[in-house]
Amino acid sequence: MAATADVDTYLAGVPAEQRAALETLRAQIKAAAPGVTETISYGVPVFKLGKSLVSMGAAKAHCAFYVMSSTAIEAFSSELAGYSTSPGTIRFKPDAPLPPGLVARIVAARIAENAATAARAR
Repeated sequence: MAATADVDTYLAGVPAEQRAALETLRAQIKAAAPGVTETISYGVPVFKLGKSLVSMGAAKAHCAFYVMSSTAIEAFSSELAGYSTSPGTIRFKPDAPLPPGLVARIVAARIAENAATAARAR
């Protein structure tokens, strides 16, 4: 995929089935993190609240929700049992998206994790 300047352009270049799944994930992230800003980093959409919060992307056979935290993946491991995961990443098929409540809880956990990191840095 060619480099893109914004999330809408990125999504326009994704196959229709993956685009629909990622647009849904995008809306869920924005609902869970009011005030989040979007950018492209490392070629994929990144959502920031001050610093990077979560990201998402499309691969040939799946979509990915980049949680950017192995701690968050571990915290939700029982709910993620049916998904392919690695430290910081959840992979899902476009026709089997992540449950909206789970996305909201993961985003909330990442907001709390980033706040705790910022507090320790003060």
